[in-house]
Amino acid sequence: MRWFYHIARFTVRAVLLVSTNWHIKGRENIPSKGPLLIVANHLNLADPPIVSVSIHRETRFMAKEELFKAKFTGYFIGSFGAFPVRRSQADTKAVRQALKILADGLALVVFPEATRSPNAQLQPAFSGAALIALRSGAAILPIGITGTEKMKGKTWPFRRPRITVNIGKPFHLPPDSGKATREELSQLTTFIMEHIAGQLPPEYRGHYVKQKDAHAAKN
Repeated sequence: MRWFYHIARFTVRAVLLVSTNWHIKGRENIPSKGPLLIVANHLNLADPPIVSVSIHRETRFMAKEELFKAKFTGYFIGSFGAFPVRRSQADTKAVRQALKILADGLALVVFPEATRSPNAQLQPAFSGAALIALRSGAAILPIGITGTEKMKGKTWPFRRPRITVNIGKPFHLPPDSGKATREELSQLTTFIMEHIAGQLPPEYRGHYVKQKDAHAAKN
């Protein structure tokens, strides 16, 4: 279904160009090849395709399994490169699939908060992204999205909200020396989220505003 993937990307780009004021910053930070774990904040259902078309690489991404229950929605996002993940429990199948994608040298998009923010601010994140990054050793690319929370209601296309995709510099987690404890995964998750917070204005940093500022002060 590669033909549908390319048609879907073209359609998303066209909609963004017509109905939003879409900006991409930091594209030079995207590695041109190799396994890449892309992590971003989550404001709107449109975020996955928006991140996908903002990256000059073919991407795969995790999506909550509920989206696959509707036939058309499941077909669309599946053809766009998504695969389902159960958020209510540890989904080892989804983790294995994510690790295979990265082992094949592809780009994987993960939203560590696992759901859309109700107030456009960063929410406490789950440890799945840290676990995948630790086991894969892949480079992590932090992205901050702003403006997609305004893509709601029937009139938003006429208002053309400003959508910004801010791409930070890639980084790595420390090498995996064994099975990480829950506390270590929590610390690594905060470390990842601080990098996402660094790509966002202060009013979007939410739960990670203090952690990010403290981290910046130390450096």
